[in-house]
Amino acid sequence: MRKSNSTAALAIFLAAMLVIHWLSGFVFNIFPFVIRPTLIHIPVIIASIRYGPKTGMILGFFMGLISMVTNTIFIQPTSYLFTPFVENGNWASLVIAFIPRILIGLFPYFIYRWLPNRFGLGLAGILGSLTNTFFVLSGIFLLFPAIYQGNLQPFLAAILTTNSFAEMLLAGFITAAAFPILKIKEK
Repeated sequence: MRKSNSTAALAIFLAAMLVIHWLSGFVFNIFPFVIRPTLIHIPVIIASIRYGPKTGMILGFFMGLISMVTNTIFIQPTSYLFTPFVENGNWASLVIAFIPRILIGLFPYFIYRWLPNRFGLGLAGILGSLTNTFFVLSGIFLLFPAIYQGNLQPFLAAILTTNSFAEMLLAGFITAAAFPILKIKEK
C-alpha cells in the first residue's frame, strides 16, 4: 500500500474509533444498560486484518492513549488501573492501558491469514476482543495483586463475564459483516 493510502486509512480508522468511543460513552451514560461492552476495539481489529499488523498496532496504541486520557479526565473508581495521573496510578497503569490494546492490532491479522474466510473473520474479531479482555485482566491480576488478593477464581470469573462475552460476540459479528464491505482492491 502506498504511504498516502496508509496515512488516510489510519486517519479514517482513528476517527471511527473516536466517534465510537464518544457515542458509546454517551449512549451508555444516558440509557441504563446492564452491560456496557467496549466497542472501540472493533476498528482496530478490522484495520489489522485489512492493512496489516503495523497499522493495527498503531491504532491499538491510540486506543490505549484514548483510554489513558479518558481515565485521567473522567475519573472513576478504576481509573488508576489505566492512567498514572490519578491517585493510586503508577507505571503499571501504562502497561495495562497500552500493551493489551497494541496486541489487539497484532493477533487478528495472523488469525485471518491462517483462516482467510468469513469464519476466520469472525474468529479474528472474537479473539481480538478476547486479547483485550485477557491481557487487561492479566495485567491487573499481576501488577495490582491487591485487587484479587491472590485468588484466581474472581480473575477467571471476570474474564468470562457477560460484558466480555457480549464484546466478543459483537466484535466477531461486526468484523465478519463489515470487513467484506470494506475490502477494496488496491491499485
